[in-house]
Amino acid sequence: MEQKSRGKRELTDRGSKRHRKRLQDAIMAVAWRLRWGLSRARPWLLPPPTHCPRRDLHKQVDGTEFQSIYSLDKLYPESRGLDTAWKVPDDAKQANSDIPLDRLTISYCRSSGPGGQNVNKVNSKAEVRFHLATADWIAEPVRQKMAITHKNKINKSGELILTSECSRYQFRNLADCLQKIRDMIAEASQTAKEPSKEDAVLKRIRIENMNRERLRQKRINSAIKTSRRVDMD
Repeated sequence: MEQKSRGKRELTDRGSKRHRKRLQDAIMAVAWRLRWGLSRARPWLLPPPTHCPRRDLHKQVDGTEFQSIYSLDKLYPESRGLDTAWKVPDDAKQANSDIPLDRLTISYCRSSGPGGQNVNKVNSKAEVRFHLATADWIAEPVRQKMAITHKNKINKSGELILTSECSRYQFRNLADCLQKIRDMIAEASQTAKEPSKEDAVLKRIRIENMNRERLRQKRINSAIKTSRRVDMD
């Protein structure tokens, strides 16, 4: 009797397993059909996707070459033309309103900045140099002021050298170098303001107080040294 009851239980377990298997297969088939139907009916059921401004940066215009998202015309849309790098402010007194790229010597090398092991494989550091004395796209007074202010960045050949390794991308480092040139030109283009009478008086008072304090400290040091002397008599 025990063997018969055990055999009935085994048959019942086998039947329940087959039933669960068939039920799972039916559920998967229904899910697959539902997914297929939704994919076919999605254009009519779901609204169109919203406009993504970042997608326009990657979009390639028909008939043109592919340009990276970090290209100069996308990073700086105010700079127009293929031979210009950066637009100088309007208030700067320049012979030309643009910085020509053909007058710059651009090179790349290994960087010690951000990027991890990637900096040991690619040339991400940007270096921009140009001859300052012959840069006719910069006004003569501005060039003279730049030569005095940034004399530590000029080599023996008279070239102004600027480097950047703030990013792991070449175009960003190049854009940073061009930004430095723009800032230097704008800074040198500003005229010095004449001090007013009140500023002149305050400056004179500061100089007198500084000289008075310097003489007081000098007398204190002299007294300390005098007290350290030993009479040899």
